[in-house]
Amino acid sequence: MIITASELKQRLNNGETLNIVDVREVYEFEESKIPTAINIPLGNIASQIAELEHLKNEELIMQCRSGQRSGIAQQILMAAGFANVKNLQGGILAWQALG
Repeated sequence: MIITASELKQRLNNGETLNIVDVREVYEFEESKIPTAINIPLGNIASQIAELEHLKNEELIMQCRSGQRSGIAQQILMAAGFANVKNLQGGILAWQALG
């Protein structure tokens, strides 16, 4: 499952509270981020799944720079039983392209 940057932006603009997980490295996250996103680098996802456990039955939106790392994170979470995990198509690059 994917979500586009324009869909994400529209939902945020509509005031929805979304669970966005940025799987880029900390320095990348500090340079630019989507409002309300939390940062768990891809290398830490497996060891920090417990931090997301309370969201297991909620929508989770994974994002990275271009969509590749977040796709891997999406697979890890789905294998761990998370039911509704979406990948931001095009990542932060697509988000930034919206202006």
